Amino acid sequence: MAFKLKTFIQKIIYQFRLDLFAEQISQSRYTKAKLFRIRKIILKNFFKDFLLITAGIFAAGFGLKGFLLANQFIDGGVTGISLLITSLSGVPLWQIILLVNIPFIFLGYQIMGLPFAAKSTMAITGLSLCLALVNFPMVTNEKVLIAVFGGIFLGAGIGLAIRGGSVIDGTEVLAIYLSRKASITIGDIVLAINCIIFSLAAYLLSVETALYSIITYMVASRMLDFVVEGIEEYIGVTIITSHRQEMLEMITRIMGRGVTVYEGKSGYGKRGGTREVEIIYTVITRLEIGKLKTEIEKIAPEAFVVMNPVKEIKGGLIKKRPFTL
Repeated sequence: MAFKLKTFIQKIIYQFRLDLFAEQISQSRYTKAKLFRIRKIILKNFFKDFLLITAGIFAAGFGLKGFLLANQFIDGGVTGISLLITSLSGVPLWQIILLVNIPFIFLGYQIMGLPFAAKSTMAITGLSLCLALVNFPMVTNEKVLIAVFGGIFLGAGIGLAIRGGSVIDGTEVLAIYLSRKASITIGDIVLAINCIIFSLAAYLLSVETALYSIITYMVASRMLDFVVEGIEEYIGVTIITSHRQEMLEMITRIMGRGVTVYEGKSGYGKRGGTREVEIIYTVITRLEIGKLKTEIEKIAPEAFVVMNPVKEIKGGLIKKRPFTL
């Protein structure tokens, strides 16, 4: 009897060790798979950022050296300061850009952290080397074309660098830093900096050059927004209606979009009474606004609808082709 009990206990211990070993192997495989996936994502993002920053460097270099520099046109921000100093002193632009951006790299490190500062250092150094070593051709002598296309390439370059997680123009970094120190918006700070730069350009170079430079800045700003925010503009739509089920079916089947339903309360009456409501939220592209309004009108003309711009989205059904009936 004692022998059988001992054997039984040994079997239990053996089975426990076997289960523990199997669990350890399973956890080990899961951990390795998870680490591999994380490393894969990090590596993929690194190469994507590297390609974006490299493309931004060459685009900005072409805009600066192929259009603006030879005609003494400038841009806003730190790049404009660098172009202005080069036009007045004759010091090569690649040296000025490198020196002027050093303080903004330190500011970026304090505000955004080490990865941002490291990427920005790489981007600014790359732009300096590109300006020093690459001979870009002079495309045209027409001043309007120089202002417009110089702004297009420069704005595209700055935008691509931002998409890659860095900057080649430290104006935004300075604006963020100053906005935290004073009760001023980032947009107001950028506007004030550029007003000073273009006023100096009008005084030190010429009024005509300053006016062309303003065109360059406006084109570059628009191109930067286009590159950073993308071609599609997304709209977040909030709908409150008693026809909840019909609205959900319309959004998912006709519009082909994902939808989220919130539980909320609606206020009404002079005494501020409330009632339970279900709030429908979805995201569509700008081109689908007309179609969505038409479908809402068919179901519930009295529905309360709020639309807000959305800068960027990830996941969901927004990028898939809508279903059709």
